[in-house]
Amino acid sequence: MASPISQAMRQICDEKNIAYESVLETVESALSAAYRKDFGTKNQNIKVQFDPEGYDGAMQGIRVFDVKSVVEDMDLPTDYFEKFEAAQIVKKDEMRGSRLQASDSVASQTTNDGKDEFVFNQKTMIMLSDARDLKPDAQVGEEIKVELNVPAAFGRMAAQTAKQVIMQKLREAERNVIYHDFKDREGELMNVTVQRREGRAILIDLGRATGLLLPEDQVEGERYFPGTRIKAILREVALTSKGPEIRLSRSSPGLVAAIFAQEIPEVANGMVEIKQIARESGSRTKVAVTAHDDAIDPIGSCIGQRGTRIQTIIRELGGEKVDVVQWSANDIEYITASLSPAKVLDVQLHEAEHLAVVRVPTDQLSLAIGKGGQNVRLAAKLTEWKITIAEEGGRIAADSDVGELNVEQTTESTDSLVDSKD
Repeated sequence: MASPISQAMRQICDEKNIAYESVLETVESALSAAYRKDFGTKNQNIKVQFDPEGYDGAMQGIRVFDVKSVVEDMDLPTDYFEKFEAAQIVKKDEMRGSRLQASDSVASQTTNDGKDEFVFNQKTMIMLSDARDLKPDAQVGEEIKVELNVPAAFGRMAAQTAKQVIMQKLREAERNVIYHDFKDREGELMNVTVQRREGRAILIDLGRATGLLLPEDQVEGERYFPGTRIKAILREVALTSKGPEIRLSRSSPGLVAAIFAQEIPEVANGMVEIKQIARESGSRTKVAVTAHDDAIDPIGSCIGQRGTRIQTIIRELGGEKVDVVQWSANDIEYITASLSPAKVLDVQLHEAEHLAVVRVPTDQLSLAIGKGGQNVRLAAKLTEWKITIAEEGGRIAADSDVGELNVEQTTESTDSLVDSKD
């Protein structure tokens, strides 16, 4: 039968989803800290081996070692250890942000040729000659373990130190487990629950972790009330000083791709491929698709019978309009399709400027440009070409960078534009 402490450790493993080895390592670190507190010296590198099954509530099952690495023999100055300890103190003060300035004789840890001067640490190292007094066949690089006696039970302060170490190590282990679990799921579509608002950020309930929906990942016009179920893409997982930060997104083009894969079997199994997505979240999205089988209609597969599939996707995106267009390796065909639903008369490409001049019938101008220039702007993002819209007579009416042009701006014709580029 397992000992009570072993059962307690396994319960922690089950509750926090931490490996048993990590919990055992945590307990050994805590016991090392407790031993140093009550019985250790400053030059001992304390390591503890703990056997949970053999622990009897006293000190049975605990073995303590002073562990050192064997290094070559070296001649040290008489004041070496005083300088080394002073330099270590200065280093700790600097790490804590201390403004204390050490003197040159103490703070300098390098010689004039740039090599390290303080290379021997008597806490973690032992010279070869001293190591062979303990073990005659000791070699450089070997680890020497000297077992230490545990003179008595740990005191109250040592026990408190051990408790603090255990709590800190368990928190770190749990954070690492959560980080690696979610890091492997980046790009995944998740059904999540809104927890609460904190400033402009939205906190998301992910079970044993809390996600973050930053302002730039929110969709303008959407309201996120506590308890609401939403779909979001796991955009990024970052490890910060406070633990893993799990960032989700509702505005990412990746969300559209993930919902397409969820709702359209042909996209999920790779028969229809999403080549490019251009999105203005909350308003409109253009998706370029192609099929790897000539017998499959990629647009029809995405739209579904009587538009059922695309309507489901639009509902998941909160009413955002979605245009599905045919991708083509031919730039003229691709640009023509990207301006859907507008009809295009012709497309002139200017390779040097990566500019496409598109002529459309006068009655199709508003469709080609879109509200506030949105359609031409999304088409430009989708095709990665700068697009200029001109009406049938040749007058330039819109530009993908500027949007719709006013009367004073539209006096230039496509002929003069071509001439100026040439």
